[in-house]
Amino acid sequence: MIISRRSLLKLMAGAAGSVMLGRQPAARAATRHVSHRPPVGHRKFVSPAVEALIGRTKAKIGDPELAWLFENCYANTLDTTVRLGSLRGKPDTFIVTGDIDAMWLRDSSAQVWPYVPLAAHDEPLRRLFRGLIRRHALCISIDPYANAFLPDPQAKVPLSWARQDLTDMHPGVAERKWEIDSLCYPIRLAHAYWQATGDREPFDDDWRAAMHTVVATFREQQRTHGPGPYHFQRPSANPTDTQFLGGYGNPTRAVGLIHAMFRPSDDACIYPLSIPGNLFAVSSLRQLAGLSVMLHDDQAFATRCNALADEVERALQKFGVMHDEHGNDIWAYEVDGYGNQLFMDDANAPGLSSLAYLGCCRSDDARYRRTRELAWSPRNPYFFRGRAAQGIGGPHQGLRMIWPMSIIMRGLTSDGGGEIRQCLSWLKTTHAGTGFMHEAFDQDDPAHFTRAWFAWANTLFGELIVQLATQRPELLRRA
Repeated sequence: MIISRRSLLKLMAGAAGSVMLGRQPAARAATRHVSHRPPVGHRKFVSPAVEALIGRTKAKIGDPELAWLFENCYANTLDTTVRLGSLRGKPDTFIVTGDIDAMWLRDSSAQVWPYVPLAAHDEPLRRLFRGLIRRHALCISIDPYANAFLPDPQAKVPLSWARQDLTDMHPGVAERKWEIDSLCYPIRLAHAYWQATGDREPFDDDWRAAMHTVVATFREQQRTHGPGPYHFQRPSANPTDTQFLGGYGNPTRAVGLIHAMFRPSDDACIYPLSIPGNLFAVSSLRQLAGLSVMLHDDQAFATRCNALADEVERALQKFGVMHDEHGNDIWAYEVDGYGNQLFMDDANAPGLSSLAYLGCCRSDDARYRRTRELAWSPRNPYFFRGRAAQGIGGPHQGLRMIWPMSIIMRGLTSDGGGEIRQCLSWLKTTHAGTGFMHEAFDQDDPAHFTRAWFAWANTLFGELIVQLATQRPELLRRA
């Protein structure tokens, strides 16, 4: 939904976990830089390491408003979305997206990603990660094709908008949109956690079984022996919420790429072969191969992971590359294996702009740099330039709607001081006085935005500031 400034104060007091602002205009309250974090006793999770990092990082930021934004946003996932418990006698962590009471495999992995480096010296964080890695394994075992899950793995009532979906629903599933990245993100998180801590505890037989399911699902969706079991349709006036041809998607030729029916935005693919999704799968499969050897000495499974990654990589080079107007090679966004290719980009990750951030390529890779430049130009139909900012959106919220996530990602993948400062300026001037990042805002009027409580965007902004404080502190001193 689009939120106006008039309804902003009511939302601020609740969904975002902000302090009450009374009857003061939001912009006036923002200038006072009063923390919008919940009081300590009302925070869902507290990490001493995170709190210490917030203090150290704020001290490096010259602009009071930017420092205030960072303090509000960086711990937002921990403050407002974490539910700790136990399940089947083991630690369990369930993380909601914010204003939707469900856990996306993608979002939950991305929301806690910036805290991974701190886990080695923070036992509460390690407990959180152990529970989340186990919960991811459980979700994958319930249904590897689902994107979102319910707190109760036995619950039979999905999200309200998914109750009429024409697909094979399972207990515990909140929504069943098949997206390649839903299986990549848990691997990325597990790999990073293992590297940061050396902790073997969450990588038990259940986790190993879930990883075998991941590889089997990727193989199944190469569709070398027919379309496979997954299909999805939704009675909806919005065409991006459903799929073509009985729910199996537009026609493709089996060329070795993994099929997907939906993008990381949860919008339907036009061509079912997502190039960013497949590039992410290659990276994730190679990480999984390494984990399998290090954790379980399972060379046979590692060989299977690497063999699939090699297949997909060869197909990407053959079918995923297109050319710009000067004849230089760039990555396509989606293809069908018949020679049809779509160039665009979407603010959600994985997208073309986020490939380097996700480890799919080096940030100085020439093809990536050309692709990223085109994605931030009118060549991308979802690139928007207005009075408030420039950025990328997508079909999910429609034309004119810039996602702060795209601006943050531009900053995270840039090595230019001027470019990073411009991103910081846009982010600082488009939060509409709320002190938080949003899903999307109008290119000319940031007071019209969607989702007052979107934890992934908040935490991603915090990650950008921490990265700059570590690598380019001079940019924060002069921001």
